[in-house]
Amino acid sequence: MLLDGETTPREIVESVATAISAEDDTIGGYLSSDFERAVMEAEAADLSLPLGGIPIALKDNINALEHPCSCASRFLESGYLAPYDATVSAMLKKAGAVLYGRTNLDEFAMGSSTENSALKQTRNPHDTSRIPGGSSGGSAAVVAADMAVAALGSDTGGSIRQPASHCGVVGLKPSYGRVSRYGLVAFASSLDQIGPITKTVEDAALLLQAIAGNDPKDSTCLPAEVPDYASALDEGIAGMRIGLPREFFADEALDSGVRSRVEYALALLEGQGAELVEISLPSTAYAVAVYYILAPAEASSNLSRYDGVRYGKRIDHGDGIIPLYRNSRAEGFGPEVKRRIILGTYVLSSGYSGKYYLKAQKARTLIQGEYKEAFKNVDVIMGPVSPTPARKIGEHSESPLEDYLADVYTISANLAGICGISVPCGTVEREGSQLPVGLQILGPHLAESRILRAGRAWEQLRDAG
Repeated sequence: MLLDGETTPREIVESVATAISAEDDTIGGYLSSDFERAVMEAEAADLSLPLGGIPIALKDNINALEHPCSCASRFLESGYLAPYDATVSAMLKKAGAVLYGRTNLDEFAMGSSTENSALKQTRNPHDTSRIPGGSSGGSAAVVAADMAVAALGSDTGGSIRQPASHCGVVGLKPSYGRVSRYGLVAFASSLDQIGPITKTVEDAALLLQAIAGNDPKDSTCLPAEVPDYASALDEGIAGMRIGLPREFFADEALDSGVRSRVEYALALLEGQGAELVEISLPSTAYAVAVYYILAPAEASSNLSRYDGVRYGKRIDHGDGIIPLYRNSRAEGFGPEVKRRIILGTYVLSSGYSGKYYLKAQKARTLIQGEYKEAFKNVDVIMGPVSPTPARKIGEHSESPLEDYLADVYTISANLAGICGISVPCGTVEREGSQLPVGLQILGPHLAESRILRAGRAWEQLRDAG
């Protein structure tokens, strides 16, 4: 439409701005936006570039030069502007994209509902009494509500795939090392990955194409060749072996409606020539426990830099450095962030690191090994993204453990470093609302082309039916 002159980049930006003006007071997906800057960039856009003139929203933990980067935290909400571009921001600009708007998240990406944002509540566009998921809830919500063409999120334990599932959009977590983390505000450095949230699998492939690749600024980013992700999208599912982990489908917590939608999708794929193979990933039973040892441990270290001295919130009553640290961190961090810092500090403390942290690393190795063995026999692994559709806002306010368990099917992919995608696979009815369900497709390390192909095959079957 851009290339044939049916619309212009400015008109697209204006359309996004109009949608935000009409809907975001209710949805609450954006923390900030800069219409004037976006219009200037749109009018100067090079339409010959892959993303020329397309406005892309960014989760507010990804740095973009002179844009806010609050991490939905009171520590950074007042006047902090990013002094540099994250590598993904620079690559989007190079591809011609217009960086438009900063989306809400659980504070420092710690959460599965976006209720842990210190700045505002984001709501699910399909039922505004319900959560959008998290931690990339703002990014998923604005794409679902047509307030963004596409967005970037980050995924540490399911934070792209789970909100994508809850909001009925596509969410892709690349393999660890496929996309640079430079400029992403770190939560858990061995688990974090940046990825796209889009309306279609094809758009996810195009956005991944723009941001994937080696980066000397990130020592964990791999010098692996980046394939043409769009080229194999339409090769179909015939001949693919799909692994079905019995641990996912035997889970008593799996909602019957979610199970039904996922099993329906699998049956249709089988009808197109895919082979369904039952597999076992027994160590994934420990994934949630392992994650909530390793991730808080890394968070405890990464967030130590927020001390009220160098930048961000500073509460200084002139009574010394220790009270400065204590007061700044007490007022700057919200309850969930404090909980995870305390937990992480504990598992790293003298006398406990061997008991908890080292054992968790050994369990992580078992999980990685089981996925490697599974992928020797199957091409992809499929199952649900979340045990339930989106819950009511406030439903788990007294029980954070319930939210931790909501990521039971997604966390293991982060621990193993493999790639995964959530693709909408229908809805379930709850209290008069049709709530989206996501089909999760996991692939081996650096096999994004494979899961995109499988996701596209399901997407075409779904749309044809």
